Amino acid sequence: MDYRNVYTRWLEDAYFDDETRKELREIAENEKDIEERFYKNLDFGTGGLRGVIGAGTNRMNIYTVRKATQGLANYILKHAPDGRERGVAIAYDSRRFSKEFAETAALTLCGNGIKAFVFEGLRPTPELSFTVRHLNCIAGIVVTASHNPPEYNGYKVYWEDGGQVKEPRDQEIIDEVNNVSDFSAIRVIDMESAAESGLFVSIGKEVDDAFMREVMAHSKKRKLIKEMANDFGIIYTPFNGAGNVLVRRALAEVGFTRVYVPAEQELPDPDFTTIGFPNPENPKTFDLAIKLLIEKNADIAVATDPDSDRVGVVIRKNGETVYFSGNVIGVLLTEFLLSELSANGNLPDNASITSTIVSTDMTKAVCKAHNTAYYEVLTGFKYIAGKIGEFERSGKHSPIMGFEESIGYLIGTHSRDKDAVTATLLICEMAASYKKRGMDLQDGIMELYEKYGYYRETTINISMPGLDGLAKIKAVMARLRQDPVTAINGVDIIERRDYLTQEVKTAAGTTSTGLPLSDVLYYVLEDGSWFCVRPSGTEPKIKVYLGVREDTLEAADKALSVFTDGVNNAIAIV
Repeated sequence: MDYRNVYTRWLEDAYFDDETRKELREIAENEKDIEERFYKNLDFGTGGLRGVIGAGTNRMNIYTVRKATQGLANYILKHAPDGRERGVAIAYDSRRFSKEFAETAALTLCGNGIKAFVFEGLRPTPELSFTVRHLNCIAGIVVTASHNPPEYNGYKVYWEDGGQVKEPRDQEIIDEVNNVSDFSAIRVIDMESAAESGLFVSIGKEVDDAFMREVMAHSKKRKLIKEMANDFGIIYTPFNGAGNVLVRRALAEVGFTRVYVPAEQELPDPDFTTIGFPNPENPKTFDLAIKLLIEKNADIAVATDPDSDRVGVVIRKNGETVYFSGNVIGVLLTEFLLSELSANGNLPDNASITSTIVSTDMTKAVCKAHNTAYYEVLTGFKYIAGKIGEFERSGKHSPIMGFEESIGYLIGTHSRDKDAVTATLLICEMAASYKKRGMDLQDGIMELYEKYGYYRETTINISMPGLDGLAKIKAVMARLRQDPVTAINGVDIIERRDYLTQEVKTAAGTTSTGLPLSDVLYYVLEDGSWFCVRPSGTEPKIKVYLGVREDTLEAADKALSVFTDGVNNAIAIV
């Protein structure tokens, strides 16, 4: 793509609106900005389209949304004869232009004769996933950039199974998108025509109620909650996003009465004024929640990101704030769910837990103790959801939960994506259950460390923004393949997995990873520690994941620190 020619076409073509062309005229002297906006089209990562809002082929705007949707429509019309009538479900969050992008997608589908079922207001991503199957849609779209900064927005595509589009379909759809070379050929109709023809359908309460019935079916401690209703306080913040109504509804329906929300973060705010970067993995985002936690003498603070698929957790202990990683909450939930099901005689003989290759190894120990199958998949929740769907169809296993270290959890099978609505409910029930025993979540994980061993993990994020960054990321991964690391701090690497070649190399020989192609390198050391290097699928960065296990907490913390330094020195990315 000659980015200059494309820029000129956008600047001069009357198809593009006045605001778009005005924005492009303002950068006429900024060659680097022009190049970054037009050197490529937005492409699918682990979660679909995601980018900075603005004019350009490499930006999120109504034109790139139209193009993506036309490509999706073309794919549906070619591969799903009943797709026109089954239609596409569409949801959106509180970000800038989310509603406009959702309506743009809907009117493009309608222009192609495909029904669009559009939520009347903000809805969580897991509800969109549920809705695809609930309404028997051929596909789904959610407009969100999840936990990215406010200048971002995105567009995730789901298929009829309710899961994010996986390979090879994702590439087939993007091929259709890339084949849309003339914007003026995109078929779009106006709202009035779409509504009159019955192609644009507004959805809301009926679907909400159906989704919430599934959420509430996973409640484990209703009797206990009603007993402790006045003695257990929850701070909940939706980060000005889509979780506000349904998360609070779930907590109220199960019997929690002391639920408090920071007023500044309750209602939609596309600028995320009090947070900036609305990622519940970042401890700084909890400042207002912690202030309210102290003021109300509450027991736990939980935060969901703008599209309510991720949830972060904080407590206060001995006057100090304790933040929990996704790995710790995942382990606690695994133990809680398997224990509760077992105690009630409801744990299936073929129960299974699914997580990712970069999540904690501690879950394996928990599953082994409960005689529960454990499966690993690639990073990206579409792979977890895919495995859950596979087991549900085959009957080989009864999926209990899937989770990834980046604070994403799915309890049950009603959704095919991370579900912070259900996860928040279960986390609060779990915390209340520990309080009944005179404990909190920190006591809970220490109890599990004593039982299973002290596992500690961390993640290194190395940002490489812009066009130069993309080239650097590729160069780093190529170098690590060409000049393999053989040891860390004098400890030999005994297993190397390259998910791009799908090879696992050990002293015994080479075997297959058994997983799809992915640009990921994974290393296991002789002492059982491990690390993994991969480019992020949604942000311009390389991520390095590390894990160790020791017999005491102090030893594990020290080992992780020394190991992190050793990995940094060995891979020499920064």
